[in-house]
Amino acid sequence: MTSAFKRNREVRDAHRRAQRQAQDEADARESAEVAKEAAAEARESAENFALRLVNQFERLREERQEQLAAPEPLTAPKPVSRTDVPYGIELSAQWAWRLLVIVAAGYLIVRALGFLSIVVVPVVIALLIAALVSPVVNGLARIGMKRSISALFVVIGVLGAVIAMLSFAGTQVANGFSDLAGQTVKALDEIRDWLINGPFHASETQIDTWLNTVQTTLEDWAASYAANPFSRVSEVGGVALDVFAGLFIVLFSTYFFCAEGERIWGWLVRLAPRAARSRMDSSGRVAWVSLTQFTRATVIVAAVDAVGIMVIAAALQVPFVAAIGVLVFLSSFVPLIGATVAGAVAVLVALVSQGPVTALLMLGGVILVQQLEAHGLQPFLLGRWVRVHPLGVILAVATGIVLGGVAGALVAVPLVAALNAVATHLTAAPAAGAVPASTQAAAPASPPPPPVNGPTSPPPSSPGAGSA
Repeated sequence: MTSAFKRNREVRDAHRRAQRQAQDEADARESAEVAKEAAAEARESAENFALRLVNQFERLREERQEQLAAPEPLTAPKPVSRTDVPYGIELSAQWAWRLLVIVAAGYLIVRALGFLSIVVVPVVIALLIAALVSPVVNGLARIGMKRSISALFVVIGVLGAVIAMLSFAGTQVANGFSDLAGQTVKALDEIRDWLINGPFHASETQIDTWLNTVQTTLEDWAASYAANPFSRVSEVGGVALDVFAGLFIVLFSTYFFCAEGERIWGWLVRLAPRAARSRMDSSGRVAWVSLTQFTRATVIVAAVDAVGIMVIAAALQVPFVAAIGVLVFLSSFVPLIGATVAGAVAVLVALVSQGPVTALLMLGGVILVQQLEAHGLQPFLLGRWVRVHPLGVILAVATGIVLGGVAGALVAVPLVAALNAVATHLTAAPAAGAVPASTQAAAPASPPPPPVNGPTSPPPSSPGAGSA
């Protein structure tokens, strides 16, 4: 039993020794792996340190080479000239030659328009008439009438209204001309007596000298016409032919503007470069709206002037009341100058027919009507619709008179109003082709796709499409 106990103990001791040996071997292997990992980390650390050292060395070498290299100039070398022109003079010269080119181009355009005035002026007048009557054409077209027929009816109606006014005024003048001639002689005698006995104390010799001078001038003028009657007849015939041709162009242009304004504008838009068609289309819409508003305001102002002066003339029992009203209405389309000339004619008729007191009263009435129109009606209508400063109106009329006479004064203000509207639209438009809210009723915000045979962008609210 003792021997068995010993054997068991030896077996347990041997087993313990085997476990300790296995544990020692496992510890040795783990220590070897830890040592191996430490060696790998040390090797990697050494490699990283060497790599950083090499990179730093490379950067130092590059910096050294950049320092040793020659510095490059920041700007291109400026060519050396014999004279160094100051910057202000150089900039002024650049602006100067550009302005000269613009002025030269404008001068050539004005000369070309002046050379073709027999065509340009009737077309502009037709455009103004079309802007005025286009709502009527649109209304007739909306109730089912063909646009060509409605345009024809409107043009005939406008022509008939003008002929009726002129015929009525001419009939009144013809009926009272004999009485006016006798009153003129009587008025001249009164003026002669007033010059002699009035504050001027003119002598009869001075008055006779003045009358002889006027008579001599008239006789010389008549003699010059009688010296070459064929040339005078040809001149009168040329003027009559020009007037007839202008009237013909006005009538036909007005009809086609009202009937086919969209097609005409579409063709004009297609002439522009593709990138500029959208802005040209929107600018045309804005210009047409401004032109329409100007013509409406001008007609209202002219009607108020004519009615006011006719009422005053009728109250003072001045003859030719209807003729004076027609003259004032037609002349009011020329801003500033037309109303003044018509008022002067009314005062002269009052002077000849009723005497200086009535003429003074008539002058006061004309001034009162014009002041009410200038300070009340025009700022309310033209200021709200057209938005052109009074100074701009004066300068435009003066420039139009210098360049084109009465025709230039007639078209100057609507042209300035349209240009002002287009410039405001182009400078304020957020994107190409954008149309202001005031014209969205007449023009879509973006043009629809181009038709197969139509324009590449929609026409504006042109003479064939009405206004906003």
